[in-house]
Amino acid sequence: MLVLRYLASFYHYVNYEVSDPRVNDWFLMKTPWPGAAILGLYLMFVLKWGPKWMENRKPFQIDTIIKYYNLIQVVLCAFLFVEGFRLGYLRGYSFLCQPVDYSPTEIPIAIARRCYYYFLVKVLDLLDTIFFVLRKKQNQVSFLHVYHHTGMVMLVWSGVKWFPGGHGVFMGFINSFVHVVMYAYYFLTSANPKYKNNLWWKKYITQLQIIQFGMIFLQWFVLLFQPNCTFPKWPLFVILPQNLFMFCLFLDFYYQAYIKKKPPTVAARRSAELQQNGIHKSDSNGKAMNGDYNGKLANGADCTKRNSSKEVSVAS
Repeated sequence: MLVLRYLASFYHYVNYEVSDPRVNDWFLMKTPWPGAAILGLYLMFVLKWGPKWMENRKPFQIDTIIKYYNLIQVVLCAFLFVEGFRLGYLRGYSFLCQPVDYSPTEIPIAIARRCYYYFLVKVLDLLDTIFFVLRKKQNQVSFLHVYHHTGMVMLVWSGVKWFPGGHGVFMGFINSFVHVVMYAYYFLTSANPKYKNNLWWKKYITQLQIIQFGMIFLQWFVLLFQPNCTFPKWPLFVILPQNLFMFCLFLDFYYQAYIKKKPPTVAARRSAELQQNGIHKSDSNGKAMNGDYNGKLANGADCTKRNSSKEVSVAS
């Protein structure tokens, strides 16, 4: 009983006494339970219920929905990025130490509102994974993707609950810019399929995401050397390891997708064998030694076909 009383007292203290009272009446902000329920349903659907439900069904044709979803994401993220400039950094917000202004005046409340809108966008981001499941792209529901989306909802909810503004604004500011670029790419590929083959776009988007996590890590790291900064230090123990972990995960994804040498295809190996034997494509008149080689393998499979499915990419 004593332990339960202590836990109840701690919960009341954390959820009501030290939180920002300005945000408590906003949707999903009064207690953590509605948000936890959303994440619980999200995880169950994308990892268990959804794949089981889609097992004997054809993929949903939702290209139009996805196209407009991507466009909405571009507009929302662009709005948040511009508002970060207008309300924060154009008014003297510091990248090194910026306390939270909890006063009930116009600009601090407007900043808190933008932080809350950013949280709602992170909830909206969960649709990315749901679309994967409905289109039977379960291979894209990777650990990195699910962990990142789940973690962002939890992290940003905490930020809005206890310090909506100040030093934490930079994370949403830079992340909104990255998402403008990322969802603009997704919108173009969904509006015009010919852009899907421009893989160099994704390469640089992933580089941008890696740079983002590095910048966020450094921006929070400097707080360790600001003893007079009144912004709370306890988030450092969550945000620094989290961003370092995400930096490493994205770096590993980039290495696996764009740097690691992939094994040669059957066609490439066959071409190498022909050249080693003194037979070149121009000399073989489109024929391999054991059959037609002009775009065909020996067993009749067309080697010119490519997997046109959308490559895994993460949102941050």
